[in-house]
Amino acid sequence: MTITELHDILTQGEGENLEFKSSFNNELIETLVAFANTYGGKVVVGINDKNGITGVVINQESVQNWVNEIKQKTSPALIPDVALIEIENKIVVIFSVQEYPIKPVATKGKYFKRVLNSNHSMNLDEIANEHLKTINTSWDFYPDPNHSLEHISFDKVDNFIQKIEQNSQTKIEFSSLDFLSKLEIIRNSQITYGGYLLFVKDHCLISDVQVGRFKSDTMIIDSLSLNTDLFNEVEEILGFVKKHLMVEFIITGEPQRTERFDYPLDAIREIVINMIVHRDYRDSSHSIIHPVRYFRKLIA
Repeated sequence: MTITELHDILTQGEGENLEFKSSFNNELIETLVAFANTYGGKVVVGINDKNGITGVVINQESVQNWVNEIKQKTSPALIPDVALIEIENKIVVIFSVQEYPIKPVATKGKYFKRVLNSNHSMNLDEIANEHLKTINTSWDFYPDPNHSLEHISFDKVDNFIQKIEQNSQTKIEFSSLDFLSKLEIIRNSQITYGGYLLFVKDHCLISDVQVGRFKSDTMIIDSLSLNTDLFNEVEEILGFVKKHLMVEFIITGEPQRTERFDYPLDAIREIVINMIVHRDYRDSSHSIIHPVRYFRKLIA
């Protein structure tokens, strides 16, 4: 945000998606929750009741501490975007949140929504209705505000279409873009969270998977680190696990020998796919797999 845009905001005044605060406090967190439960919005810190710029005093850790406090005091955890602007030799901090896909969001067990220029407590019916709407949708269905079509690989989309054509023995006549729109992987010309995870072009921070083959509890003899699209992650994990399974070669009357692994590959594939599909990608922590111990426990 530029200084000119900030002046425009101050002229506009508080409203359905904008509020001013002179300092960081619990009311600010309640406002972010209200925005997340409605249409999103911004809280500008360092502005007094008369829309005057008072600024805030911060150090290197202030903003990070505020973000951590917001995260700890909200459920599901909100992590706002933060911008700092210096104006009239004063620092103004702007917290921004999008409408949250999984609603309702609470702070200290309380739920708020935004009505005009103020926060209102949600009653039980409103809380229940938001929860019911969430049941009928999911986080991955919503547009990803942090990524665009430039962040996905249309070569990967084309390969996906080719696999569908091979398996179904039918020709898909749509372009790659139209195909993704038909599946609502693209919505309103914007890639969804799910679409980003499926077809990410380069390094993907939120899909981190660590796989290890351990000789003991403290000694690792082989490992695999993945930060790519979900389709490739499934195949890479399966290839790593298969490499470390015991295999028995059975000679029959057929020209090709039969391979029998100590764990059924179909079951392992099902386990890996379930792990990838049902993981909560809103959580910044990565998935960790210890192949032999993990699959022995699940298949037994």
